[in-house]
Amino acid sequence: MFDLGFAELLVIGVVALIVVGPKDLPVLFRKVGNFMGKARGMAREFSRAMNDAADESGVRDVQKTFKSATNPLGSAMDGVKDAAKSMTNLDPSSNTGKLSAEREAAKKKIEASAARAAADRKKREAEEALKKAEEMEAALKADAAPEKDA
Repeated sequence: MFDLGFAELLVIGVVALIVVGPKDLPVLFRKVGNFMGKARGMAREFSRAMNDAADESGVRDVQKTFKSATNPLGSAMDGVKDAAKSMTNLDPSSNTGKLSAEREAAKKKIEASAARAAADRKKREAEEALKKAEEMEAALKADAAPEKDA
C-alpha cells in the first residue's frame, strides 16, 4: 500500500520514539493498529458491498461473457473442468455408481490381504532373526565354555 521498506520503518520508529517518548509509544502503536484494523474492515465491507451490487446488476455475467470472448481457450478449459467435475459426481443408484462401489470394496479387500501378507512376512522374518540370534548365543556359550576350563 505505502511501499515502505525496513529502513523507512526504522526511521519512522526512531522519530516516533523521540517525539512521543518511550512511555507512550506502546499506546500509540496500539491506537495505530486499531485504526488500521478498522480501516481494513471498512475496506473489506465496501468491497463486499460492491461485489454484491455487481452480482445483482448482472455485471458478473457480462464480465464472464467478455472473458470468454477474449480468451476462448480458457473458457474451453473451464468447460472441460466443469464436465469432468460432473462426471466424478456419481449417482449411487446408477450402474456406474454400483460399479464404483464394487471397485471400492474390491480395493479394500486387496489392501487388507496385502496388509495381512506383509504382517505374516514380518512375523516370519522376526522368527528367523530370533532363531539366528539364539544360534549365535549358543555358539558364544560353547566358545566361552572351553576358555573357562583352560
